[in-house]
Amino acid sequence: MQVQKTTIPHWSEDDRPREKMMLKGRSSLSDAELLAILIGTGTGSKSAVDLGRELLSLSNGNLYEFGKLRLSQLCAVKGIGQSKAIAVLAALELGRRRKDLRTEKRTKITGSLKAYQELKGYFSDLQHEEFFVLYLNRANKVLQVKQLSVGGTSGTYVDPKIIFKNGMDLAASGIILAHNHPSGNLKPSEEDKKITKKIKQFGEMIEMPVLDHLIITDNGYFSFSDQELL
Repeated sequence: MQVQKTTIPHWSEDDRPREKMMLKGRSSLSDAELLAILIGTGTGSKSAVDLGRELLSLSNGNLYEFGKLRLSQLCAVKGIGQSKAIAVLAALELGRRRKDLRTEKRTKITGSLKAYQELKGYFSDLQHEEFFVLYLNRANKVLQVKQLSVGGTSGTYVDPKIIFKNGMDLAASGIILAHNHPSGNLKPSEEDKKITKKIKQFGEMIEMPVLDHLIITDNGYFSFSDQELL
């Protein structure tokens, strides 16, 4: 008796994206089919691919905007519980981390643009403020990028003592400060100016100068150094 090979149409709707990936490779799948694999199973009336399409509709099919969605927004789609939503968010985070990985060769910071390129990935898709410090050696090569604080939508607190303790542990010769404005406004606030001045004065006392402070948004950056505010 001849055994008939099972083809995609004979698979259940939820399993077809997996079979398609095995037969044709991952690049052959649509965004909705990739999400379907993460989701796993559909509901009584919708396949996993249908649910993937509904999720994508939350951002009008824009993957960049999709990456900004929160757990509660994903769970608002009927058929997407916390487990499925968390699986999707975890995959997005892995993608971000892979993109942010640097090679062993240390990046040399030659100006504000190079610092922005080094830091911007850490602020992707954030809807709250975070504060990072770029620690440099004497050759202005990156020793470490470190998150110092996480705040709300309008601000975050940072302790200068922690900034410079980390710097001394690394034997850093200079630092670059960076935080984001989720609003998209690149203009520094009065509080931004005050904390920059405070940290700069602290750095001068221990000979670990603040070389720049960047405000980062999805659309670009503002450099205190370029604008002669340091």
